Amino acid sequence: MRDERAYATVVAFFAAGLYAALVVAAFGLISLAAETDVVTDPAVGPLVGPVMVVAATLMLLVFLIVLGTRVPGDRQKVSPGVAFGVGVACYAVFIAAGGIAGALGHPGDPLHYVLFALGELLRWPAITAGVLAFLVTLLYQLVLVGRFRQRGRPRWPWEQEDGE
Repeated sequence: MRDERAYATVVAFFAAGLYAALVVAAFGLISLAAETDVVTDPAVGPLVGPVMVVAATLMLLVFLIVLGTRVPGDRQKVSPGVAFGVGVACYAVFIAAGGIAGALGHPGDPLHYVLFALGELLRWPAITAGVLAFLVTLLYQLVLVGRFRQRGRPRWPWEQEDGE
């Protein structure tokens, strides 16, 4: 049981790294395709975008660790509903982190940052952050299910024992 939890935690860190890389790459492609900046409001400052990505990545990491360590290995399954919930949570945290980071940077006008956060609701970067969290969570669940049903490392056909 302890090995299962350690494996799930390590895979969760790798999945969070994959998520961050996919988000950065997707934002670059969206920015090029739409000919617009990811954060269109220059008044919010240059750190709001990275804070938003880091917050969504940390939220995903926490969810993945909880999903992987709370459920025993023999009961792991791919659950699209749970993955959808994680995607929605990362989407919400992405938007909320932008509003909070902007308001903390310039506390004189908090209404501007509430409007900034509301303006991000239907923009492609925020939607992409949620969709990628959904996909990475599904992949994470698939890796855990495959690993725990297999009972150990993958083996080549010539490594199989005669009894199998």
